[in-house]
Amino acid sequence: MKTPLITMNDGHRIPSVGLGTYQIRGGEGLDQVLTAIQSGYRLLDTSTNYDSEGIVGEAIRRSGIPRSELFVTTKLPGKYHPFDDALAMIQESLFRMGLEYFDLYLIHWPLPKRGLYVEAWKALIQAQKLGLIRSIGVSNFEPEHLDKIIEETGVTPAVNQIEIHPYWVQERMVNANKERGIVTEAWSPLGRGNDAMEETVITNLAEKYGKTAGQIILRWHAERGVLPIPKSRNLVHQRENLEIFDFELTQDEIEQINSLEKSDGRIDGQDPNEYEEFD
Repeated sequence: MKTPLITMNDGHRIPSVGLGTYQIRGGEGLDQVLTAIQSGYRLLDTSTNYDSEGIVGEAIRRSGIPRSELFVTTKLPGKYHPFDDALAMIQESLFRMGLEYFDLYLIHWPLPKRGLYVEAWKALIQAQKLGLIRSIGVSNFEPEHLDKIIEETGVTPAVNQIEIHPYWVQERMVNANKERGIVTEAWSPLGRGNDAMEETVITNLAEKYGKTAGQIILRWHAERGVLPIPKSRNLVHQRENLEIFDFELTQDEIEQINSLEKSDGRIDGQDPNEYEEFD
């Protein structure tokens, strides 16, 4: 089954589930990314901070899949928010990955205390005009950060990638993105560890539909219009993560999963208003 595509506000289309590559490194990591591509993944999500750009680029070259059939995303580190630094980093990432363009490029964190994210956004706009990037977006942006870059540039992000999982449902942000015509992507879509997948509501639904707990959670994202970016080193899990489009959850079941949210459900230290990105 082919992964359905979502049309973004700039007219470009993006696969509705992707492969996260955080902490996937080295020769073993290369094999994992290559296997994922061969299994059907077309959206590959990396970042300069992940130290995985090089292996993702190499996996693309070895895969034999035409570049035009793949959708590659990477992200701008916080210390490169100044305009000239951002443009240089975009070109450096392209060189490191052996690519001529990125399908999507994101500002990784807003870092509002530094106050340079508008400058970084202007650099992404310029890189898009130069043909280095096809679609531009952000990650971990709150509504006030979104509104500031839109007001100052007139350009709306195509994507906002944020933390979402059953313990951190983010209804407010999903709606805020939707109101602005922005696609919501979910990083850490299964949560950290296996706690969410062991919740009774999840395991009961997995039994009902003949699916894994992970597939139930990923389908929950899809039903909410959210594009999940799960990470997996396991071939079986990689394939399972793509097989979420042959069943549907009811609205009541979606609400049952929503009810798992916790007031302290966010992963420690990941508040976008406070987070200071590592160098």
